[in-house]
Amino acid sequence: MRLSSSLHPIVRLGALTFEGVTVVERESRLDAPLTEAERRVRLEPPREREAVRAMYRNVGLDPTKRRPSSEALLRRVLKGDRLPRVNALVDICNWCSLELQLPYGVYDLGRVDGDVELRLGQTGEEYAGIRKDVVHVDGRLALADRLGPFGNPSADSARTMVTAATSAALVAIYAPRRSDESLLVAALDLTARRILEYAGGRETLRVVL
Repeated sequence: MRLSSSLHPIVRLGALTFEGVTVVERESRLDAPLTEAERRVRLEPPREREAVRAMYRNVGLDPTKRRPSSEALLRRVLKGDRLPRVNALVDICNWCSLELQLPYGVYDLGRVDGDVELRLGQTGEEYAGIRKDVVHVDGRLALADRLGPFGNPSADSARTMVTAATSAALVAIYAPRRSDESLLVAALDLTARRILEYAGGRETLRVVL
């Protein structure tokens, strides 16, 4: 994992990798904790992190037009909707993202090719999105491997999406550099604990950049 030097003043990246995970489409053990998380958020809404919005602005993006995934989840729940249920790994990361108000990405590590770097997207770079035709990443934060970009804090790619066939996973947490590192460390701890509890496997890498 690498963080582009140009982004070092703006972004703090956390990453976890796991092997041997079991991904089910609907993990019933998550029903109660997700319902409780939604209830707590509606009773005491977490403040939308201005630092995350500032992170977007610092790379030239309007966070009200391309919302961080964490803010989009919060707005969904505050409207009375449920958290989307996709599969165990995605559901766990959405749960953490909702509570911590940090954008997350979760990827099938078996579909990632070579070293991974968080950088700015280059002119013309794009990828096929999940439930979207094309995600353009020119000038945007982009997680990329040897084949090109596959994720960002707003929308991820179909190429590396997690499915029931996933057995190895990469989790990325995009935190503002201005936030204290302890926030990201706590996020990694919480995320790893929940993944190991509900999806099994073993943690193989933990990075804070």
